[in-house]
Amino acid sequence: MIATARLVLRPPEPRDFDALHAMWSDPEVMRDLGPVKSTAHSRATIARHLGYGPSHGLGFQAVERREDGAVIGFCGLKPGAPDTPIADEIEIGWMFARAHWGRGYAREAAAASLDWAWANRDCPRVVAITAACNAASRTLMERLGMAWFADFDHAIHAEDSRLRASVAYAIPRP
Repeated sequence: MIATARLVLRPPEPRDFDALHAMWSDPEVMRDLGPVKSTAHSRATIARHLGYGPSHGLGFQAVERREDGAVIGFCGLKPGAPDTPIADEIEIGWMFARAHWGRGYAREAAAASLDWAWANRDCPRVVAITAACNAASRTLMERLGMAWFADFDHAIHAEDSRLRASVAYAIPRP
């Protein structure tokens, strides 16, 4: 668990499913990330991230607002995706429900995740990837101190998808 002034990042629990699935099935949230998720795909996503805990000591976390316990996003660290420039590294990522955009929650959660990585992992850097068209994520990466290091075509997206052209960023250990 990671706590900040306004947020708690913790492993997702069954009670979080509705809030997370609502976020993942929102076409506006998913516009620059990938297709909206079905119920089954949302369950599989949660299971995959919970699985990173025992295998890697990582996994994206449910982001809960401290003031009311509402789950507003998903953020954390995971193993870098194979067949990308970040394979075998520690990847940071985030996603927040649309109603919570523009309030600094993503930056707060991501900065806390980076602090956790520096305190608990012996990695030379933390990396992130996104679609080249995802201006909001790229801006946050830069605000966190990350710098671009690669362009690539992400094979999880169809060749004609606007999301296939992707970028990789990294931040070195302070």
